[in-house]
Amino acid sequence: MNIVKVIVGQQVKRLIETLVLMLIFLYQDNYIMKTIYFIILFTFVSCQNSVPDFQESNAYKLLMKQCEFGPRNPGSEGYYSCRAFIAEKLETFSDTVIYQDFTFQEQKNKISYDSQNLIGRFNPESEFQTIISAHWDTRPWADSDQDKKNHDKPILGANDGASGVAILLELARIFSKNRPPIGVSLVFFDAEDLGVAGKNGTYCRGSDFFARNLPIPKPNEAINLDMVGDKELNIPIERNSYRFHPTLVKKLWSRAKEMGLNAFEYRLDIPIYDDHVPLHEIAGIPAINIIDFRYPNKNINYWHTLNDIPENCSAESLGQVGELIVDYIYNSSLKNLK
Repeated sequence: MNIVKVIVGQQVKRLIETLVLMLIFLYQDNYIMKTIYFIILFTFVSCQNSVPDFQESNAYKLLMKQCEFGPRNPGSEGYYSCRAFIAEKLETFSDTVIYQDFTFQEQKNKISYDSQNLIGRFNPESEFQTIISAHWDTRPWADSDQDKKNHDKPILGANDGASGVAILLELARIFSKNRPPIGVSLVFFDAEDLGVAGKNGTYCRGSDFFARNLPIPKPNEAINLDMVGDKELNIPIERNSYRFHPTLVKKLWSRAKEMGLNAFEYRLDIPIYDDHVPLHEIAGIPAINIIDFRYPNKNINYWHTLNDIPENCSAESLGQVGELIVDYIYNSSLKNLK
């Protein structure tokens, strides 16, 4: 991948300089001590600024695992199984885990649900803090399915739900082994997808509650991932994101081009009401959304249908988004982040 070339390019100059110094000093006194010193120095330099690998195959397995639970709409058996699965992963990998409980009433059938946002924190003492988020619930109704008989059936949500969560869980594994240089909170929002079509305020209930009741210190920024597993992945710039945090948008899409991540298209597209909107409009957090809303393309629709299944997603798509996020976390200085 291009990312390997980037890592090598960043380090090769320092590695060569260190080797030259080693050769010079080895001919001088204190051969053994200086040899040990430079072995340590060489090891330290070679590890600086390294970007861990994002394992797309792991992410796809995590997507599949969620789908094995079945639909994860609030109140369902799959919902509780998936919540326990995410919690177990966060307890294993995170520095700190926060469970944020809330109750809401969905507006289609007026049913109330006890819901939960899950937050896994890494390097919480860092001055600079970012959120990487995704929603973990799935829609109870396949109301965009071509067959009207399916409109009251729950979707499996392989892309719309499981894809973002899969990337976050793989990030959690990476962060546990490679402490991120900045603070990162992985936030799993509940109750994103029980809204009524055309009524934005009925969606994103978990992020709305989170934004009104921040369980962590206000972060510097947020990146939301949604519908990022599509086999035909094409990610333009979501218009609200460009309005909320244009600097971060430009940085990420430009970096994606440098890395050869062709799913990212440097083109301004429609605004989408997603979990990044409450974060910005309620909590004042500069937030962006990485999303491919045309699933799989402009001519065919799997969104909110029974066709939102793993067979219509790919590990490669998860890998493109995951690689960009990992590169951003480990390769950006705090000055650049600000």
